[in-house]
Amino acid sequence: MPEFLLPLFPLGIVLLPQELLPLHIFEERYKEMIGECLEAKSAGAGNQEFGILQVRGEEMHMVGCTARVVNVTRTYPDGRLDILTVGVRRFEVLFTNEEKSYLRGGVDFFDDDPGADTAGETESQRAIGLFRTAIQHLRKSKDIPIHLPPPYRHLSFRVAGSLPLDPAFKQDLLSSRSESERLERVTHAMEQLIAHVTRVEVAQRRAGGNGHSVN
Repeated sequence: MPEFLLPLFPLGIVLLPQELLPLHIFEERYKEMIGECLEAKSAGAGNQEFGILQVRGEEMHMVGCTARVVNVTRTYPDGRLDILTVGVRRFEVLFTNEEKSYLRGGVDFFDDDPGADTAGETESQRAIGLFRTAIQHLRKSKDIPIHLPPPYRHLSFRVAGSLPLDPAFKQDLLSSRSESERLERVTHAMEQLIAHVTRVEVAQRRAGGNGHSVN
C-alpha cells in the first residue's frame, strides 16, 4: 500500500523520464499543488514531485511519470506561474483521492525489469547516430551538439523525449519495462521520421526550383 498520495496533473501529453517539460500554471487547484511542491523543494523535504497522466477524450491513462520543478521561469501578478519541470520516475495509479482541490492518487512506482534497463552497445550507438541525423534534419543544422554519454541506461527515454513523437507511442514506451524493446521501437520510429523529413525537404527544393508544389 502506498505510504503517501501523489498529486496528479492530468494533461493531454505524455512525459517521459529525463524529459524537460515547460508548463504554464493558471488554474487555482494547480497553483496550490505546485505551491506545495515548491515549498517542499525549498525545505529540502517532503514530496517535491507530482504525477503527469495522459488524458485522451474521457480516458485517463493509469501509467504516468512524475515531474519535479527545475525552476520557476516567470511569475504573474495574479499568481500564475511558468515553470520548467523534468520527468523523474514512472508509476501506476492504484486508486485516486479527491479530498483536496486537485486529484491525488495512491501509486506504485516501477522501473525496468532486473537487468533490462540497458541495451547493447551496438544498438545504443546506432540509436545515437540516428538521433543525431534526426535532430540535424529537424533543426536544419549540422552543427547541433549531441551529448549522450554512457552509461546508456534509459537511452530510449533520453532520445524519445527530444523528438516529435505521437503521444500514444510515448505512452506505450512509458509502460514498457525493457530498454532493448523500447530502443528498438524508438530506432524504427527515428528511421521513419528521417525518411519523412527527407521527403519533405526534397519536395520543398523541387517546389522552390520550378514554382510547382509537390505532394
